[in-house]
Amino acid sequence: MNLVSLKSHFIDHGCTKVYVKKLSPNDNSKNQVYFGGSFDILNILPISEIKTEEAGDWNKERFKATIKFSWIAENGELFPAPKAQLILYPKYPEVRFSGFLQNCQNPPSELMTQRLADRLLFFSVAQNGTTIGYVAAPLSEIAKEFENLSNVSEHGVFKVINLSSVLNSKNALLNELLRIHQLGWIKSKRLDKYGNIMECEAPNCGGYTLEAELGITPNGYSEPDFLGWEVKQFGVDNFSKLNSAVITLMTPEPTDGFYKTEGAEAFLRKYGYPDKTGRENRINFGGVHKNGVRHTLTNLKMELIGFDVESGKIRNTNGKISLLDLEDNETASWSFSSMLLHWNRKHSQACYVPSLSETTNERQYKYGSNIILGVGTDFQLFLAQMAKGHIYYDPGIKMEHASTKPNIKKRSQFRIKSQYLPDLYYENEIIDITR
Repeated sequence: MNLVSLKSHFIDHGCTKVYVKKLSPNDNSKNQVYFGGSFDILNILPISEIKTEEAGDWNKERFKATIKFSWIAENGELFPAPKAQLILYPKYPEVRFSGFLQNCQNPPSELMTQRLADRLLFFSVAQNGTTIGYVAAPLSEIAKEFENLSNVSEHGVFKVINLSSVLNSKNALLNELLRIHQLGWIKSKRLDKYGNIMECEAPNCGGYTLEAELGITPNGYSEPDFLGWEVKQFGVDNFSKLNSAVITLMTPEPTDGFYKTEGAEAFLRKYGYPDKTGRENRINFGGVHKNGVRHTLTNLKMELIGFDVESGKIRNTNGKISLLDLEDNETASWSFSSMLLHWNRKHSQACYVPSLSETTNERQYKYGSNIILGVGTDFQLFLAQMAKGHIYYDPGIKMEHASTKPNIKKRSQFRIKSQYLPDLYYENEIIDITR
């Protein structure tokens, strides 16, 4: 194997970037492989599940994240490592890679069981979501070739090789947004799952219209929208006022609590209220719910359980965002593990696009030229902003025809004011796409 053939194998599997770590003696199957001092690696690697492992001692608390991983053999054949996983330690925080040799038919055991400095671990994410890895000896041909590379960037503890087949996703996104900006007013629309253009008359059609122009179809997967970028539209009254908008970050359903165990209808009948505009036979549940503040209408209060505000770290892997009533009964909750899985993967690279709306004759939208970009995030940054009240729960849940044939709409929204977006990402910039 040389570097050209290895890159060729990665390209054959639809990979776009190769991450390389020079391994220390401690990076082995016994001690696990160190992947960084934050949860940022989850921005790169697709994980299918996160489980909590509660130890009763904060020093030993950890998450275990399932990853689909295969080793590349010298001939290019892939050998799955079914026990491969990421271990996330919130105390430090840090992430380690383990289980990568277990039950694998042809693992690189000779290199990954010993304490040998300067081995090179190469990995990349294939088009089908599998992470593919290869390890090279310190004095191998491929290691010498890597040392002579000049066009290598960095991501945390990794060097990054951009493959020749890679499309510059940032430029491609900005070029598309410039085209859309130059269209001016666009009639409201949306795409169905087959890519057909449909009418859209709801108040939230600004996002659907932008997605339709970008060719983004609804898929139900928690993956970025466009070439690895999560694209979000937010309405403004004036394109010059980007800091005054409210942005919906994500809409996850509760994972526990009364809402989950008894269902949305029972939740609405117990904690909802009659429609405030007088629409009959309708029960609503909404309002801004901030951490530590009891809402005057619902009498419910959000609390972060298992998160240490002072250190900004998760202290309990079974922690959760909890919505409590006056008797401290848990009405709804979102486990940290479920939120972490969603947040890091989908918000690795995020793009926020301002829009104006017009509804006088027909619903239409115009998209601004100043685009907010955020790159690199961590769920603990999300929790820190929620602890400050900058991120809040603002649901739009309703039940129509409550006394006859109930029709329920579920929407559990976590939202933020645009002025606080920079605190969610390690890299932030506002770009005028017309320049």
